[in-house]
Parts: sequence; structure tokens; C-alpha cells
Amino acid sequence: MDRRQRVVILSESAVLDRERGLSLLNNPGAPVGVAQVRLPGGGATHLMRVMQTNACSLSCGYCPTFCGGKVKRVALAPEEVARTFMEAHRKGLAQGLFLTSGVPGRPTRATDRMLATLEILRARESFRGYVHLKLLPGAEEAQVEEAVRLANRVSINLEGPSDVYVRRLAREKDFSGDLLPKLEQAGRLSLGARDDPGRAHPVAGTTTQFVVGAAGEQDREILVLVARLERERLLHHAHFSAFQPVVGTPLENAPATPAARELRLYQAEHLLREYGFRFEELTFDAAGNLPLDDDPKTAWALAHPQRFPLEVISAPYELLVRVPGVGPTAARALVRLRRASAIRGLADLTRIGVDTVRAAYFLALRGRRMAGAPAPVQLRLFPHGRHLTQAPFRTPVPPCAYR
Repeated sequence: MDRRQRVVILSESAVLDRERGLSLLNNPGAPVGVAQVRLPGGGATHLMRVMQTNACSLSCGYCPTFCGGKVKRVALAPEEVARTFMEAHRKGLAQGLFLTSGVPGRPTRATDRMLATLEILRARESFRGYVHLKLLPGAEEAQVEEAVRLANRVSINLEGPSDVYVRRLAREKDFSGDLLPKLEQAGRLSLGARDDPGRAHPVAGTTTQFVVGAAGEQDREILVLVARLERERLLHHAHFSAFQPVVGTPLENAPATPAARELRLYQAEHLLREYGFRFEELTFDAAGNLPLDDDPKTAWALAHPQRFPLEVISAPYELLVRVPGVGPTAARALVRLRRASAIRGLADLTRIGVDTVRAAYFLALRGRRMAGAPAPVQLRLFPHGRHLTQAPFRTPVPPCAYR
């Protein structure tokens, strides 16, 4: 099997659309595994996302590449990954690389192969662009140090919030003795690297991922851990992947996690990281999960009616961003607007980006509430996640591989 065919199997193109993957084989000029990724400050870039190998000796129950999975096993040598990426980069097709891998046998050896790929890119090819490296379970401390030296961003996937849940997903993984300490180590090293004047490429911090719903964990348990790591600046942000069963895996017949749960976790994490919320302020249901019918900010606002309405002509920025429908950009624009001109009504707020349908009930203009009731909620015909046909995925690459 030639290099291009192996790259197709190991790239995200195999996840998104099998037919697209096949078309790449017939179109030598098409970019393999390249996806457009939005940047936090606006704009977008193109990342090549690829696994070094899909061979694996771990028993992750959600992953088609687990040790008993019936998928075609292929691998790329460090030289092949570097060459494939640089070819796409020189053509202007890919600005950065996201590199991950299965764990065939000893994790230290597989990690060394990924680090060798990055060493080729940085030392021989003089590539100074963005590289995201997903470190493997069982990586050694020295390998974590080398990963932070070579990559802009390092991620170590926790998958669950404690030993109990991680062991349910993969019996070989060690949450408290391996995954969490290595993530914290990477976080500390990344903090120190930010102040290194001799560093050739910027530090983007560490990330992690949770497979949500497969092991029975609570949102509360996930978010209390995320809040602690972000507060200590050991984690830049977290990713959440709603569990989706895959054909041929041990969890093939387990129920899928509603996509709304993934969305609510992202929204709650964003409140902790960008909006000044504390973990203790998040609202959970009796089962310890975030409400699915209201976003976390709305759930908090409805649970604290004594805080509202806020006066739009005087409320500080820190309170305005707590209003449903008012994000940081709109809150800053509102503060600027009221300094320069009089606010006459909802139309002025709409023009600066406020979602007045959601926000009006929580705001007042010169002492008068701008809406008499909260925004109406559309009643659901089906429970969350049950409006579509429930069927396991067919994919040779884990659905959550590239987060």
C-alpha cells in the first residue's frame, strides 16, 4: 500500500466521508486529511490531521482501533508523515499539523515515533508553524518535556474524570497515576515555556478531552476537574465528545449520548474560562448533570431572579456578560455605546449584537424592564437524542480522534 493510501486511512477524511476518502485516491492533487479550523480570535486556518498508526493494544471500548478491532492496520514512518505534511504546506494547502497515534505495544516507542516526526519538521524542515501533538497514555516524563519543546499545543486525553470511569472505558489506562499527572506536567512546562525568550515557536497551552456518557460519569464531576485545572492554569481548555457507538467495538450496543449534553458542557466550560463564572455557580439537575433544555447561563439567570433586571445604562461589564444573549463582544460594545450616545430601546441593542429575544427580560432601561417574560421555550416532540434513527457509526477511526 503506497503512502497516500495509508494517509487516507489514517486521516480525518476517513471519518467524515468514506466516499470523500475514496475520491482522494483518484485525485492526486486533492489535500489528504486537511480540514479548515476556526481560530479563537476570528478567521480560519487549515490543519492536516493524521494518525501515525491505527494499530493499538489498548481496549478502549468506544474506539474502532481497539486491540480487537477489525480495521485495516497501517502505519506511517516519521519521515513519511513529515514529507506528506510539508508537501501540502508548500502548496499552501495546510498551515499546521495535528498528530496523534494508536498505541501498538509499548507507548514509549509509539511516542518516540511521533516526536521523531516533529524533530524532522522543526530541525530539518525549519517549520515554525503550528503543531498540535496528542500524547499517548504511558508516555514518560522526558517525552512530555520533549513534546512541549517541539509542539505549540500538547494534549493528553483524560477521557473520564476519575479512575473509576476511565477504567470502565479502558482497563489499561491509569487516570490518577499517569494521565492526570502527565497533563499537569505538560501544563506546568507550557507555563514556563511562555517566558522562554529563546523559544522558536509560541506556546498554545494544553488541552484534554472527555468521552461523555459512555462510563456513567456526571457533568458535575467533569466540570469540577476542568475548573480546577483551568484555575491553576494547567489547562487551556477542554474538549467534550458525546459518546457515539461504533460498529465492532465493545460498546457498540450502548446508547448514544445526546449531542445537547456535549453542547451544554462546552457552554459551561466557556462560562468558567471566559465569563468569570465559578464552578459553584453552575446549575445542575438532581442527577448531577447540566439541564439540557436551557443553556447554563440561562439556567443560572433563571435560578437567581434577585440579580435581575440589570440596568443597561449603568450595569458594569462583569454583570452584563452574565445576561443570557449578551456575550463579551456585545457587552463591550454596549459599554462603549452608552458612553457616546443615549440608548433608546431594543433596536439599539440589537445593532451591537445583543440577542434581545433572550436578553430583554433580564435587562431594564431607565428602570423599566425591557420584556415582560423570559423568551418562550419550544416544547420538544422527542427526548434529547431520540429524534434521529439510533444506529452505530461505521468508521475506521475514532469519532473523537481529532479533538
